[in-house]
Amino acid sequence: MNKIFTSLLVKTIGFYINFLSFVFPEKATLLAYKFFSEPRSGKLSPEAIPDILKKAEIEIIKVEKQSFPIYKWKGNETKVLLAHGWESNASRWEPLFPFLQKSGYTILALDAPAHGLSSGKEFNVLQYAHFIQTVFQKYEPQVLIGHSAGALTGLYFQHHYKFASLKKMVLLGSPSDLEIIIRNYANLLGLNNRVILLMHQYFMKRFNINPIDFSGKIFASSLSVPGMLSHDIDDNMVKIEESKKIESTWQNVQFIETKGLGHSMHDPTLYEQIEKFLLTA
Repeated sequence: MNKIFTSLLVKTIGFYINFLSFVFPEKATLLAYKFFSEPRSGKLSPEAIPDILKKAEIEIIKVEKQSFPIYKWKGNETKVLLAHGWESNASRWEPLFPFLQKSGYTILALDAPAHGLSSGKEFNVLQYAHFIQTVFQKYEPQVLIGHSAGALTGLYFQHHYKFASLKKMVLLGSPSDLEIIIRNYANLLGLNNRVILLMHQYFMKRFNINPIDFSGKIFASSLSVPGMLSHDIDDNMVKIEESKKIESTWQNVQFIETKGLGHSMHDPTLYEQIEKFLLTA
């Protein structure tokens, strides 16, 4: 019953945005972008953070008008940065920790914009990449591991900022094309082509981004850093074809296809493969 109600609510919102696109296109654009960019879950209260995050040193960093936490679990000189995905937070990495701690790594994690303990209501990849850049400037991690939107952000980050300290990347369940993400969102709400065009124009005007060109496949083509890319064939959030696009242009990457893990991709066998990849020269 709840699923039926949610589906009807989503379609009603889409119908309203479609209507607005003909009479108040600017308002329709802002409303469409609002629902596209504002996560409904993933926020944390400072008074009730998960136990795994309580064990970390927490440093709040201010970047322009935003703030975000860096979580740090001390280990050796090799530093691994973890970047979570949409409607999540840094605590999602807890199942991976034993496999990283076996090698004694210092583990760093952050919360994306509008997630966890980070400020704001809006998520976008450019702001997230700026957060990651700030961590790299401060700590110079050698490894970046990203999941879902965090994986795509990792690709954009290294393509755009080109940090020499980064020696390896691990990307799990990554989307590739912003255009596909927008189309999937439009299909979910039942948005018409007029609204999709308005969203494209909004990205161009505000971010100077053409969604057609904002692609993990394009970002990966510029990377020299070795990578491990993994995607589950049963992922119903991001199709495995998205990661295969990225694989097709990344010169130095190994691709691992899994089955039965879904989008979260929590799995001891996969984590052992990540551990092995990080230990190889």
